[in-house]
Amino acid sequence: MSVNATTISAGEALRVLEAGWAAQVAGGLTVSWMLHGRPGVGKTELVQTLAQKIGAELYDLRLTTIEPQDLRGLPYFDHARAKTVWYRPEDLPDTEAPAVLFLDELTAASPALQPTVYGLLQERRVGRHRLPDNVMIVAAGNQVEDGAIAYDMGTALSDRLIHMVVQANADDWVKNYAIPAGIHPSVAAFIRTRPDLLETTEESLRRGQMIACTPRSWTRVSRIMESVSDRSLRQVMIAGTVGSAPAAEFALLADDIAATVQIGRMLDTPRGERAALYPRSLHGLTALVYGLVGAATRENLPAAIEILADLRSLAALAQSGLPIRELATFGFELLIGRAFEKGWQEAFATSEAYADYAAGRRAAGLP
Repeated sequence: MSVNATTISAGEALRVLEAGWAAQVAGGLTVSWMLHGRPGVGKTELVQTLAQKIGAELYDLRLTTIEPQDLRGLPYFDHARAKTVWYRPEDLPDTEAPAVLFLDELTAASPALQPTVYGLLQERRVGRHRLPDNVMIVAAGNQVEDGAIAYDMGTALSDRLIHMVVQANADDWVKNYAIPAGIHPSVAAFIRTRPDLLETTEESLRRGQMIACTPRSWTRVSRIMESVSDRSLRQVMIAGTVGSAPAAEFALLADDIAATVQIGRMLDTPRGERAALYPRSLHGLTALVYGLVGAATRENLPAAIEILADLRSLAALAQSGLPIRELATFGFELLIGRAFEKGWQEAFATSEAYADYAAGRRAAGLP
């Protein structure tokens, strides 16, 4: 059974959920949410980010690992009242503080568990245990056609939810996830230049291949790049994460970046001596942009601004036909976003390099 809901990126889904939380706090909308998407598309990370952004405690329940009694609790006999009562399970929120109850792998849960979940999703209770009004319920799961273990969702369950289909989007992943998560610059640069390799589950299934590229697997590649220095060993690990063909292509880019991108050295070098340190390839320059944004601190932000501003005026790069102006503009978009997020925006107001850059754009009729 297909999910006839809107297909959106993880970043868009996060904005919808934030709006849903705001409406719930205001008292006008108390509903449960369902995120559909292929394995590894970033549903779990999305809910984790939501909890962080709204300042809520996250209760993460993997429904494939629990039984109905795990949600209802354990019974005991109250002799004074001659009744059987139930201990509340610790996995259900019972707090005055904001909380997100995440019901992960809902579509893979045992059919025997689903009636217990119905009460949570519709009535916000299990037995006599009720969820406080400050709890937001979000569920997630794969579809049968994704090649994952999943059951078709019946109408009795689907009618209790607001559904969204989360799809991998390279631009959204790089801007809204990779940079805040500190993804290795080589991975970010590779996905920007090969957005078609961010998520290849459908293609891998069609070819009968076990391993596919997903946002989750590229996050793992980032950790490998940061943790394993031996290139040959690292390459085996990466091939086992995203597949041999994407791994081979990524290795060529990573080697180029490792040989040409020197983020720390550029930040430490005086402005007049940096020209020779700029990479001369598109991959290298793209990684430079992501590396600068990821490495930016309040202390080195003025130098990072200079490096991006001077990128537009390097004659050697301009004559090569590389899109240096577009890269500089993109880099400033990311760097300004990070500065505002951290409260560092005064660095732009006091930077002569940025003032010159902005003046040049105005002279060219650009915003």
